[in-house]
Amino acid sequence: MSPTRTRRPVGQVALVGAGTGDPGLLALRAAELLATADLVIADDRVSEAVLALAGPTAEVQVVPSGELQGAALVAASKDGKHVVRLYPGDPFVTDEGAKEAEAVVKGKQRLEVVPGLPLPVAVPAFAGVAVGLPRTVARVEDGMDWAGIASAPGTLVLVCLGNEVAKAAAALIEHGVKAHTPVSVTFGGTTAGQRTVLSTLDAVEVDAVELVGDVVVVVGDAVKKADKLGWFENRALYGWRVLVPRTRDQAGVLSNALRAYGAIPVEVPTIAVEPPRTPAPMERAIKGLVTGRYLWVAFTSTNAVKAVREKLEEFGLDARAFAGVKVAAVGDATAAALVEFGIKPELVPSGEQSSEGLLEDWAPYDDVFDPIDRVFLPRADIATDTLVAGLKDLGWAVDDVTAYRTVRAAPPPAETREALKGGGFDAVLFTSSSTVRNLVGIAGKPHETTILAAIGPQTKATAEELGLRVEVLAAKPDVASLVEGLAEYALTLRAAGELPPAAKRRKGAKKSAARARR
Repeated sequence: MSPTRTRRPVGQVALVGAGTGDPGLLALRAAELLATADLVIADDRVSEAVLALAGPTAEVQVVPSGELQGAALVAASKDGKHVVRLYPGDPFVTDEGAKEAEAVVKGKQRLEVVPGLPLPVAVPAFAGVAVGLPRTVARVEDGMDWAGIASAPGTLVLVCLGNEVAKAAAALIEHGVKAHTPVSVTFGGTTAGQRTVLSTLDAVEVDAVELVGDVVVVVGDAVKKADKLGWFENRALYGWRVLVPRTRDQAGVLSNALRAYGAIPVEVPTIAVEPPRTPAPMERAIKGLVTGRYLWVAFTSTNAVKAVREKLEEFGLDARAFAGVKVAAVGDATAAALVEFGIKPELVPSGEQSSEGLLEDWAPYDDVFDPIDRVFLPRADIATDTLVAGLKDLGWAVDDVTAYRTVRAAPPPAETREALKGGGFDAVLFTSSSTVRNLVGIAGKPHETTILAAIGPQTKATAEELGLRVEVLAAKPDVASLVEGLAEYALTLRAAGELPPAAKRRKGAKKSAARARR
């Protein structure tokens, strides 16, 4: 009987297009492969945002553009690794991807190719230019057949460096394209820094000193509707620099909501959430929850939900521990966190989503119909006593338990502090009273021209106590309403022909720099 042979793991190579650098535009298959890859070999032009999608155990290697990696891909695959080779745009736009695919096939390794959105396809769509068909796509380079390109039917899409735009326009006019033909020039396409210049071939002016990387030029009648269809740069908060002072694990949700409106969020952690110094009160409360000590549990934040959930799981318990217990949530966001845990709250304020709103709807204790008079209230160590006092006035006994502590974070970099105090941000969003106090404590007060937005009345009051003026108050105390309120305010400014002070200064600085260079 022959000895059992150990089979080596089967490797594979995936050639993946990273598109324009926006991870939201990646193919789903590309994201899946990155998340499960053992090795990622990336062209040095691939964005950090795309590289961040690699799994936590993946080895990431960044290699110079144009340097063929065929041998490395084959060797890693033969070792049983799942390898992702990342290219800007699409793998087969240049010869590099094709040559490496040939190497993988010749090495008898499994091959997969995942297309990516190339710049000539994605950027015009983000600039509001419906290119249509027929179209001619070319990269500007030495020795181009300008006569052939100028005579090609349909819309022309060129990819070039910023300092080549004027040369390309002159070459097209020289070879027969009408001088008044509409043209769009887009740099930073699909990113928060995207800018589009609309003009004609004979008048197009682009300040090439400001441009980094490739620009996309579209020539033809398709450009005429770009003013109306330019959705990306027409978003309410497009180009706004917004400071996001939140806990480290919560800032992402708010930042994503801001990006959807075109803003550039700058995250500054102001508070960190930590367990209570003494765990015994929470442990006693969890035991009381299971043994029937409470009729109600009231949650006033998503952090409280998280803290109770983690403590239950620490004891091997889950949402079933709430059987027979009524649950209240201070607002929709807290209710959503409970539902995610498997608990549907019986009480959410019908009016204002706050402690006061919750008390408005909370029924007094009735010794006939309520078998238990006690409420478990897991909260932050710095929470106000409004809810505790209100429940006691209604006849309830309250176990007010510190479920988590909020501590002040370290100061942000000097550059951020200077921008905050000097008016470098268009807006600051406050999501709690503690974020107001802690931001002022670690970074100073925002400049008087910066637009301030608060998530609720208490947060607004705290800001005003510190001498800050709040222009935007969220309709409901949740992140979506806060960002929506800021966006509506921005549209009001735009309708009045105004810009936030910080945006005005940036625009003026660009004009001054351009004049100085001339």
